Amino acid sequence: MKQPIVTLLTDFGTKDPYLASMKGVILNINPQCILIDITHQVSPHDIQEGAFILASSYSYFPKGTIHLSVVDPGVGSSRKPLLIATARYFFIGPDNGLFSLVLKKERVKKVIALTNKKFFLPPISITFHGRDIFAPVAGFLSSGIKAEAFGNEIDSWRELFFQKPRVQGGELVGEILHVDTFGNLISNIHEQQLFHFGKRNPFSIAIGKKVIHGLKKGYWEGKRGEPIALLGSDRFLEISIREGHAQKKLKIKRGDRIIVSGVRRQ
Repeated sequence: MKQPIVTLLTDFGTKDPYLASMKGVILNINPQCILIDITHQVSPHDIQEGAFILASSYSYFPKGTIHLSVVDPGVGSSRKPLLIATARYFFIGPDNGLFSLVLKKERVKKVIALTNKKFFLPPISITFHGRDIFAPVAGFLSSGIKAEAFGNEIDSWRELFFQKPRVQGGELVGEILHVDTFGNLISNIHEQQLFHFGKRNPFSIAIGKKVIHGLKKGYWEGKRGEPIALLGSDRFLEISIREGHAQKKLKIKRGDRIIVSGVRRQ
C-alpha cells in the first residue's frame, strides 16, 4: 500500500500547540502518513475563506488524498463532525459549510456523521475536536479503515451561500471573493462568464472608485502602483497592483462589488 497523504487546513496559526497536537495524533495512529500543510493562516473563524482556499487547492493532490480541514467556530455545539467520501477524495471536518465549494466540484459518494467513539481520542475536549475527533479519524482512515466504520450515513449537510455573478442593467456584477497575501482582489467572475458577457469586445471594470480598461496578460504588464485587471491562476477576474497591495490602495474588502461594463464604440 502506498503512503497515504493527509492534508491539513486550519485557522490555528503556528504559534500554539494545536497543529502539532493534531499531527502527533495522526502519526501515532499511522506513522506512514505523509502530512501536507495547505495553510494554517485562515483568518480566525472565517469559514468562507477556508472554503475558498480548500476549493482552490485540493484537486492538485493525488486521488485518495484525505483532506482534513478545521475552521470551527461552532466546536462543541450541535454541529456534526463529518467524513465525506467523493469519487476522488476524502474530506474530514465540521458540518458548517467549510466544504461547500468543494462539493460543488466533486461527485459525493457518501457523507458520514462521525459517531463511533472507538475512533476518537479520549477524553474528548469540547473545545478541540480537531485533535480528539478529526485527527484520529484521519489517522485510522489513512490506515485502511472503511468510511462506514466511523458512523452513520446522512443525506444532508450545511452549505454556505456564495453569491454568483449576475447580469444587471447591461452590466456583469460580481463581488470580491478573496483577498490573498499579496493584496490581490480575487473576484467570483470566472473567465468563461467574463468572455461570454463581453464576447471578447472591449470592456471596463469598476471597483470602488477605480475604473480599469481591459485585461493584462500578467503582473509584469502593469505599471508599479497602478491597479490592473487580469485572470489569476484559477482563471477568475483579479485586481492587482504590480509590486503593491491592491486591497490597501483601493480600500476594498471581501464582498464588495466589481462591475464589468461594455465599452461603447464611437
